[in-house]
Amino acid sequence: MSSAKLPVTRFAPSPTGFLHIGGARTALFNWAYAKGHHGKMLLRIEDTDRERSNPEATKAILDGLTWLGLNWDGEAVSQYSRMHRHAEVANDLLARGKAYLCYCSPEELTAMREKAEVEKRPIRYDGTWRDRDPSTAPAGVKPVIRFKTPQEGETVINDHAQGRVVIPNKDLDDLIILRSDGNPTYNLSVVVDDHDMGVTHIIRGVDHLTNAARQTQIYMAMDWDVPEMTHVPLIHGPDGAKLSKRHGALGVEAYRAMGYLPAALRNYLARLGWSHGDDEIFSTEELVRWFDLDGIGKSPARFDFAKLENLNGHYLRHTADDELVNQFIDFLPHIEGGPELLARIDTAMKAKLLAAMPGLKERAKTLVELKSAVAYLFAVRPLKLDDKAQALLNDESKAALKELLPLLAASEWNAQALEAAVKAHAEATGIKLGKFAQPLRAALTGTSTSPPIFDVLAVLGRDEAMGRISDQLV
Repeated sequence: MSSAKLPVTRFAPSPTGFLHIGGARTALFNWAYAKGHHGKMLLRIEDTDRERSNPEATKAILDGLTWLGLNWDGEAVSQYSRMHRHAEVANDLLARGKAYLCYCSPEELTAMREKAEVEKRPIRYDGTWRDRDPSTAPAGVKPVIRFKTPQEGETVINDHAQGRVVIPNKDLDDLIILRSDGNPTYNLSVVVDDHDMGVTHIIRGVDHLTNAARQTQIYMAMDWDVPEMTHVPLIHGPDGAKLSKRHGALGVEAYRAMGYLPAALRNYLARLGWSHGDDEIFSTEELVRWFDLDGIGKSPARFDFAKLENLNGHYLRHTADDELVNQFIDFLPHIEGGPELLARIDTAMKAKLLAAMPGLKERAKTLVELKSAVAYLFAVRPLKLDDKAQALLNDESKAALKELLPLLAASEWNAQALEAAVKAHAEATGIKLGKFAQPLRAALTGTSTSPPIFDVLAVLGRDEAMGRISDQLV
């Protein structure tokens, strides 16, 4: 690749499921490299498997990328829509003598596999039709087109992450590039699309490394430039085993519903298999500026929910209050019970959320925890008390609250003034502050846990707070 060219990367998911966390990391690496080098990241939906591909999965992938903030350049390309072009290249390879027609029947291929198994050899096509004259083909058999893989020498991949990878050509058989029904196969389609789309850098999972050798041979057979390649290590669970659903192998939409912020997830995913010195927490702008392919390691990365949660807590604390309120509102449609809360957020409620946010975000690690912490704002009078709150509001504590009501009514309505008034009353009566704070919490929130109680009083406002306390003293 000429050094004068701006890089073009691509993310090419198959729409057979949601955008899983490994795919999201691959997209992030492609996006960060392209943006950091003033290039482009293209999006190709590899939907040639018509039985497994579905529009819902395609939408989920697009939605997941959009939520993560990984914007692509141009329109998303459907690989299926380019099948005629793929077939054209297969026939071009045939004309160049780089491919051949194979008329083997399913029975012959089965016998070939069984013989290899008996002889304990790798199962490979034996080249039966590699040098045969097609005129000797059996009548009525539709052939496949097989790529004529070089039988000697080796294919070398100079990989940014894996180093120099050498694959002996004798270990690769003649793969089918066009099926008998005229449908192209994966390795051919990928090469044709990457070439036609001008892709200069291929960044994908290490599980594609064998495909890289096959694809390199097709590039060379067509006299096309081979893109630079980077095969990213897999993601494992904290125990070192292959990532599973119990580890976090979930769709991106699940992380959204669990209350993670896109910026935190970008930061966390970037550190799974890539490093910039000892930096653990960095902005997306820093990621784009720092990201390079040589910083990607060979070893599998380990996914750790505890680390992600702590990182997300950091992002919550350092996000501006108004922006966090907006992110919280955007989050509500994606969780159970969220749409009902969203319907109740008017200008006044949004102002309360904004006022509550400084105290709330210091204690929450996810937007789900934030939702629990702000539940008191949405409670409807008279509040339904949980068991612990009911236990706190006994006759003695109700009497204490009755004494407190006029002092609260006379106070300035901000957290500092309210706290000073209650503390002064506690000192004057010789009663510990907690004897007032806990019943207040029960009356104001209906629970025994909440944000700091004087913040709760201030955010609720005088009328709502006094009304909630009075309801419990009837």
